[in-house]
Amino acid sequence: MHELSMANSIIETVLSEANRRNAKAVLEVHLVVGRYTMLGPDQLRYCYKLLTKDTPLEQSRLRIEHEEGRVRCGRCGFEGPIQLREEPQYHLTLPTLECPICEGAVEMVAGRSCYIKSVRLRT
Repeated sequence: MHELSMANSIIETVLSEANRRNAKAVLEVHLVVGRYTMLGPDQLRYCYKLLTKDTPLEQSRLRIEHEEGRVRCGRCGFEGPIQLREEPQYHLTLPTLECPICEGAVEMVAGRSCYIKSVRLRT
């Protein structure tokens, strides 16, 4: 469960910043979580709540904003959303890393990150 280690890293970062600014409490933490991070929002919220108990973040609100995946093709220059391919025999929809224009390999440029967008503090 990497949600636990991610929540722990987020909390440590926020606590460090809150301490640096002499904050009395953290009111809100706003995260951006990419669709392809494999982080479950519900699991992340649960871990956050568990780890913030008895800390200045205990009463804080965790806001999670989702970031869709985007790719860029080095061959033709296409940049856009990740194309999905249905695999009916497996009952799955899978992302492809193939350019929808020239069928070349693409690089994922968005959708795999998780970062703190903002923090509201009470000073």
